[in-house]
Amino acid sequence: MDEKEVFRIGLELVKGSRFALLSTIGDDEHPWTKMMFNIAPEGLKKIYFSTNTSSRRVSHILRNGRTSVYFFDQERFVGLLLIGTARVLQNEESRKRFWVDGFERYYRLGVNDPDYSVIEFVASKANLYYSLSKTDFPVHGDNL
Repeated sequence: MDEKEVFRIGLELVKGSRFALLSTIGDDEHPWTKMMFNIAPEGLKKIYFSTNTSSRRVSHILRNGRTSVYFFDQERFVGLLLIGTARVLQNEESRKRFWVDGFERYYRLGVNDPDYSVIEFVASKANLYYSLSKTDFPVHGDNL
C-alpha cells in the first residue's frame, strides 16, 4: 500500500473517531492511557484534547512530553498509532479556539476556568493496522 493510501485510511479513521486513547509517561516511568474526546484533529500531524489542569495527564506531559495517541474502529478492525510529543496550552486563544458547548459540565467556570487546559499533540511517526497488515510511516504536514 502506498503512503498516500495509508495516510488516507488513517485520516478517515481520525476524522470518524469520537474518542482516542492518549498515553503519557507517568511519574513511575510506566505508560498511562486514558480515553479522551477527539475534539479537534488537524490531519494526522496535530490532535487537540481538553483536560483538567489538575489531571495526571497534565503533570505527566509537563514532566515528559513523549506521548502517543491511538485511534481504532472495532467493527472494521483498523487501528492507527501516532507517536510524538505533547504540550499543555493554557493561553486564552487556545482555550477559546477549542472550547465546545457542553464543556461547562467539566469546567464550571467556563472558558477561563483555571482547571481547563488544552493538550496539543504533534505526531512524528505512525503505524497503521489495516487489512491484516501493519505499515509504519512518517507524519509530516499533510503527507500528500
